[in-house]
Amino acid sequence: MIAAFSVTPLGIGEDVGEAVAAAVRVVRASGLPNRTDAMFTSIEGEWDEVMPVIRAAIEAVKAYSGRVSTVIKIDDRAGVTDGLTAKVATVERHLAEG
Repeated sequence: MIAAFSVTPLGIGEDVGEAVAAAVRVVRASGLPNRTDAMFTSIEGEWDEVMPVIRAAIEAVKAYSGRVSTVIKIDDRAGVTDGLTAKVATVERHLAEG
């Protein structure tokens, strides 16, 4: 499965980069395939691997704020591995074809 999620601390002002970095640090330390962009962090693995990492990322942000907003989108498809790379490669291939 791939889970794309965003964790945002509330009530600490506009500069949330330090708190978000704490969440990303947790994800990267998990050893699971992951990618971070301007809006979401995506992580790939089995349900029982991914969900505890997301929870730990939320807890890391809670160290900065007592209130945290979290958005999670999950693509749970049996038999798919390396989806983070393969999905992007497919789109890029179609773009290259014209």
